[in-house]
Amino acid sequence: MYRMIHIFLCCLILGTGLFPGGAEAAEKSVLDQALERGVLRVGFDTFVPWAMKDKNGEYIGFEIDVARRLASDMGLNVEFVPTKWSGIIPSLLTGKFDIIIGGMGIQPARNLKVNFSNPYEFSGMSMVASSQAAPGLTSLADFDKPEIILAVKTGATSVAAAKKHMPRATVRMFDDEAQALQEVLNGRAHAMVASAPFPEQQSIRNKDRLYLPLAGETFTKEPIGFAVRKGDPDFLNFLNNWILVVESEGWLAERYDYWFKTMDWEQQIK
Repeated sequence: MYRMIHIFLCCLILGTGLFPGGAEAAEKSVLDQALERGVLRVGFDTFVPWAMKDKNGEYIGFEIDVARRLASDMGLNVEFVPTKWSGIIPSLLTGKFDIIIGGMGIQPARNLKVNFSNPYEFSGMSMVASSQAAPGLTSLADFDKPEIILAVKTGATSVAAAKKHMPRATVRMFDDEAQALQEVLNGRAHAMVASAPFPEQQSIRNKDRLYLPLAGETFTKEPIGFAVRKGDPDFLNFLNNWILVVESEGWLAERYDYWFKTMDWEQQIK
């Protein structure tokens, strides 16, 4: 008798129940819900070249390619749910979509609210320099001098990155990236610090005036992962294994190089 009561209580605590259908009382995995629905709902915010609209009003970009491939490999259609960045995690938690695929950095504070997959890409800070004002400079040490002027956007993470990695340089802040870039193009600043791929794109557009002093490499590294709701190990396991497969195929690197290291896609949005 006492043994039966003990088993009954354990089942209640575990949330399984003793009766038919008791296991179904727990919420199904998002993976199972999406498979039943036939649609993977993806939350993201627009940001070139991660996600943006082309001339026909269709979404294109690196994250859009990733989302379409993920849904296709699941045998599902994809539904894009554009969401302002400030509200994207709350929208995920309230079930407005199944997953965030939007260049979200894996950070401890965010990880308290959501679960992250393994990284499927890395973002970071990069530099673009003036060929005339700063010829031949190829390292952070070369720019870490008081006479060097670095242009950055006010309030951006590039401000802290520039001051941390080149503390002796003179950092000048501007209202937007376009103004900061213009300072470099006009020769009033030696280089600009910004999140990739902005510097890379500008070096392509202005080959005769700008160059990448760090050979196109970022000098900070931020892992980017899929964000999903907590308590869903099946979905997380699938996502991690999917990343492993497409990464080993070279597909992720191919799409990253296309969107971040070329401007071949630019005519689709102009």
